[in-house]
Amino acid sequence: MSIRTALVIGGGIAGPVTATGLRRAGIEARVYEAYPGPAFNIGSALGFAPNGLAALDVIGAGDAVRKVALPMTDTVMSLGHKQISMPALPGVEPLQVVDRSSLHEVLHDAAVAAGVPFEYGKRLIGVDEHSDGVTAHFADGSAATADVLVGADGIKSMVRTLIDPQAPAADYLGMLGFGAYTRCSFDLAPRTMVFAYGKNAYYLYWSLPDGRIGWGANLPHRQYLSLSEARKVPAEQWLRILRETYGDDVPGGELARSTAPEELAVTGALHIMPPVPTWHRGRMVLVGDSVHAPSNSTGQGASLAIESGIQLARCLRDCADPATAFATYERIRRPRVERIAARGAKISHSKTVGPVMRRMMPVLMPLAGKLMKLEETMLREQSYVIDWDAPVDVGAELARA
Repeated sequence: MSIRTALVIGGGIAGPVTATGLRRAGIEARVYEAYPGPAFNIGSALGFAPNGLAALDVIGAGDAVRKVALPMTDTVMSLGHKQISMPALPGVEPLQVVDRSSLHEVLHDAAVAAGVPFEYGKRLIGVDEHSDGVTAHFADGSAATADVLVGADGIKSMVRTLIDPQAPAADYLGMLGFGAYTRCSFDLAPRTMVFAYGKNAYYLYWSLPDGRIGWGANLPHRQYLSLSEARKVPAEQWLRILRETYGDDVPGGELARSTAPEELAVTGALHIMPPVPTWHRGRMVLVGDSVHAPSNSTGQGASLAIESGIQLARCLRDCADPATAFATYERIRRPRVERIAARGAKISHSKTVGPVMRRMMPVLMPLAGKLMKLEETMLREQSYVIDWDAPVDVGAELARA
């Protein structure tokens, strides 16, 4: 095997998984992260799809995530006063809700257990490619060399720009994300998640075993605010805005009013990646949000990143050179991730519709669901399983995707 070593840039979700998969494939991988330490205690809850769990089972991390996640056995769509129960999908696990910080910790620990070294405070500033490898240069003056470099550095990827200076940036969805756990007077059945279209904005909420309610808000906001910019605004100010926005909704108004400033998690601008023309160049390749970040509406962002990391590892295991491995990886991943991203973009648009369309949604949404064959689509997305032991076969992978 000509590919023996890899530099993985980014220590969030895709990076540790990719490095663990590479280690399992016999490739020595090392993770370089710009932050000074592991990304614990960052962010709020996220939805985790069964295909993501199945992918983590490949590297032995699925059960660890199941231990820290909460399965949602019932899902409901709320449109004003109308509630539509969503059918459970046969043969797949339910949607899981997991704290992003807990997920980061599990994936980091799984990578360390697999022998993956992590180096922190390593902000990538440049890359040199040569005939037999690639050298990464970091802001602290250090450098590292390997056979290939994997960009798992997120939505604002430096590696994406190094591969293609004309690469598109992520699109701002016109919404800011917030989350909280709080106590309210209304009852919600155990393990139930509700996706709610309120009077002015979309939100979701779910029950917790201790009686609290978890909720997340997608707040329409014309001005783009990064995570750090949004967190500079006092939580009390954001809560005033959330209470005004969701005040007339049931139970959205009570959720906002019950949330204390110290309970509010601010996650900043919500993004979606448009199709990225160039996934790889020379000895560099992209994985995860750096190349395919779907709308949070899909519930697939983390799961798709994990799938891609493991599939990239398979391709580097089975192909004789980086160019063939990267091209094969793109062929088997691009159709799936772009199809799911397109579905998510349509859902995200519905979160910011005007008042007239919002009044029509209780009539249109059930019909749209039937027309789009939503259950069939979701089953195809969520029943996806990676056959690690099989040699990579493009035709078989595309049929399964």
